[in-house]
Amino acid sequence: MSITSAIVLYAVLWFLTFLIVIPIRLQTQGDVGEVVPGTHAGAPHNHNLRKKAKITFALAAVMWVILWWIITYEIITVRDFDWMDRLPPVSGETDG
Repeated sequence: MSITSAIVLYAVLWFLTFLIVIPIRLQTQGDVGEVVPGTHAGAPHNHNLRKKAKITFALAAVMWVILWWIITYEIITVRDFDWMDRLPPVSGETDG
């Protein structure tokens, strides 16, 4: 895996994880009962983004290490998903 692929994989994992972590334990203004005039009742009252970003960093790092290991040591390859045998044979690989 090249360095660019590793960075892109981590960025994708980070953003996907962040979008999942953001709504966890979110307190809206409507829940608290203190709706600021001009805002929606569903607007966050206390979002704790710094804590959620740290949690996201740790979760994404763990997932990245697992995926890096799977990709680097070829535990799962693209050929494992070639159910219709459309990929050409690898050089040195014999048919049958």
